[in-house]
Amino acid sequence: MEIKPPVPPFSQETATQKVRMAEDAWNTRDPDRVVLVYTEDTRWRNRAEFPEGREQVRQFLQRKWAKELDYRLIKELWACSGNRIAVRFAYEWHDATGVWFRSYGNENWEFNEQGFMMRRYASINDLPIRESERKFFWPLGRRPDEHPGLSDLGL
Repeated sequence: MEIKPPVPPFSQETATQKVRMAEDAWNTRDPDRVVLVYTEDTRWRNRAEFPEGREQVRQFLQRKWAKELDYRLIKELWACSGNRIAVRFAYEWHDATGVWFRSYGNENWEFNEQGFMMRRYASINDLPIRESERKFFWPLGRRPDEHPGLSDLGL
């Protein structure tokens, strides 16, 4: 069976690594790549949607990134214990009319022994922002290592 290191039980260091790997994957905005870290029968809650399984998650992500344009995300470890990780995050995006948003939220993750995510529960709030209020300016894709994280940005 395939392994997705790091695997539980998580330490502060391995959980931080897992969070950054998730951030990097989501910043690709590639649903086919992103779904590969979830179990085949993964269960999610994302706002008012409840996708189950990789195919429903893939469809969800395709819809998400078709709407949330120029998406840039930062995740930060909040806590970890055993096979669970709690994350806080913020991402910036604009809609088709050019209105910018910063979306804030928290996620609770649960992993199997092989390091695949079985459950992802997300609570998210969207805040319209002016373009001049943006804080995430790296080129689309992976956030550069020298770019500040959420705490450094006061978020």
